[in-house]
Amino acid sequence: MDQSTERLLLIFDGRCGVCTRSVRMLGALDRGRRVTAIPCQRPGAAESVGLTPEDCESAAWAVAPDGRLYRGAEAMNVALSAALRTRLPHVLYELPMIGRWQDRVYRWVAANRRRLPGDVAHCSQHPEDCP
Repeated sequence: MDQSTERLLLIFDGRCGVCTRSVRMLGALDRGRRVTAIPCQRPGAAESVGLTPEDCESAAWAVAPDGRLYRGAEAMNVALSAALRTRLPHVLYELPMIGRWQDRVYRWVAANRRRLPGDVAHCSQHPEDCP
């Protein structure tokens, strides 16, 4: 991902407490405010970047300033790279063994996210974002 001053967009499941916690923790690391996180439930959020609501229900998505889309574990690594202003998380993800392992863990967490502990979901805290 380009280290420009443009912001990365992260689309996440706003009804998920684990997702909300991950976004909050990412925000704490993002001192330069290089990542904008919005819930996929916000009207028009998915469609504005060429995704369907179903795409957004299956995984988090990062949208680079150039429009490139990243899904799931890779999206989270790209967002972390932007927040920390270093390519290291994404470079590590691109190593085949690490990326495959992270993808498996991400899929497991995504499949079980409603049963895992997390923060109060974004949509519960901000119902105006999630009609």
